[in-house]
Order: sequence, then structure tokens, then C-alpha cells
Amino acid sequence: MLDPAFVTGAPNWIDLGTPDIEAATTFYGGLLGWELVPGGPETGGYGMYQLRGKTVAGVMTVPEDQGRPAWSVYFQTPDADATARTVEQAGGTAAFPPMDVLDYGRMGGFTDSTGAYFGVWQPGTNTGLGMIMEPGALIWAELYTPDVPAAAAFFHTVFGWRTDDMLYPGGSYTMIRPGGSDDADSSFGGIVPLDEVPSQAEAGPHWLPYFAVDDTDATVAGVERLGGRVTMAATDVPEVGRIATFADPAGAAFAVIKPAPME
Repeated sequence: MLDPAFVTGAPNWIDLGTPDIEAATTFYGGLLGWELVPGGPETGGYGMYQLRGKTVAGVMTVPEDQGRPAWSVYFQTPDADATARTVEQAGGTAAFPPMDVLDYGRMGGFTDSTGAYFGVWQPGTNTGLGMIMEPGALIWAELYTPDVPAAAAFFHTVFGWRTDDMLYPGGSYTMIRPGGSDDADSSFGGIVPLDEVPSQAEAGPHWLPYFAVDDTDATVAGVERLGGRVTMAATDVPEVGRIATFADPAGAAFAVIKPAPME
């Protein structure tokens, strides 16, 4: 499970790149109750989405000719520059090198050795998301990749991640947890073969954020009402919860889950 302490290698930030922040705010505000705190000129217009006064995501304008609409997942690092060097040594590439974001922190963007984009965040005054693991906030992150062992090896080198295979009828699911943790409950995400999920394969290798919800079926109805697209209908996963995946009106992929009751 995600931990607000944000240990090294754990997801500590997410943001949405979209061509129309106003339209995105209408969608996510109506669906998850988010409110936009606009960014000033010093941030290049980068804004924050908040829920009950706590930050749940960032958002920025990405014109259609500069990139497709997408959610990005960032991982905690104590040293973005050292992480950048390790990424290169492990076979990844830099989308943009580490840079300071005022006094908020230092960030960098990369692609892993299988082609999936991810970011790193070295906290300054901004220590990470203000809310996780609650309805409307980040609860899980999945990597869709054409080569699960290669991706696992890459991130083990970069962040020290450990992986475990969770067996289910007909297959297994690769769980991710921070390095140094022997507790399976510390898992914060998973790795999925890209060709297993046609709706996700269309986007190529990528990270998919999951948001917690109180009612998955009501969220499905909300997505359809607000102009998004359901890419996987609400589905029960035994002992995990009820999940569904979507594309927002601009095409950015995300998922939701109503977690199964804790035993």
C-alpha cells in the first residue's frame, strides 16, 4: 500500500498533461470532486488539483502537437541527478534532465528500458501528494510493458524495487514494493504484460494511475455522463476490489478501484 512517508522509489506525485485544463477540470471535478488551484506565471501555468484542501495531482497544458494527453507517475528520489545517471546505466533514456522547480523540488523525466515514460521527484518544500489511499486520490500504479522481466530488472537497478508474483486462476500478477521492505503489504503497484490488455496496448508502454472510489459502478456512469470513455467495464477482482479503466475526454488513461474490505 502507498505510504505517505514516500520512501525512495515509491510514487509521490502524479500529473496530467492535457490540451485543455478547463475541460479536464470540468471532467475530474464532476467525477472525483477535484478543485483546480491555478498556477501562476512563475510555474508556467502548472496547476494543482485539490480535494478537501489537499493536493491529489498536478495538471499542465500540453498542446496536441507536442504530445498526447496522458497521466504521468513520479517516484521519490533523494537525488534526481544520481537517479538520472542510474537510468542511463540501466538502459533508459532522459526525456528531460533533472531541473529545479523553484524551491518546490527537483524533477526529471525518463523512459525505462522498455519504452514507458516516468518521472522522479526530489522533494523540496513540496514533499509530495497531500492525499493518497482515500476516495478521489491515488491508491495504485500499474506499468504496462512489453517485457515484464526487463522492466522489473530496470527498476530494481534504478530504485531497488522488489517484485512478487501474486497467483490467480489462469496466471499471475507482478507486484512491486520498495527496496528493503519484506512486507508484501507495502506493495504500491504492479507490472502487466502489454499484450494482455488490448485497451491499454493501444497506448504502448505506459504507467496507469488508479484512484480510489466509493462506488465503481457509479464512477463508470459518471465517466460516460461527463464525456469520457470506458475502456474496461467494472470488474470484480477477488480479494482486491472492483476496478474499471477509462480514457478522459481528451484521451488520457486512468483507472479506479473500490478496494475489497480488509479482513
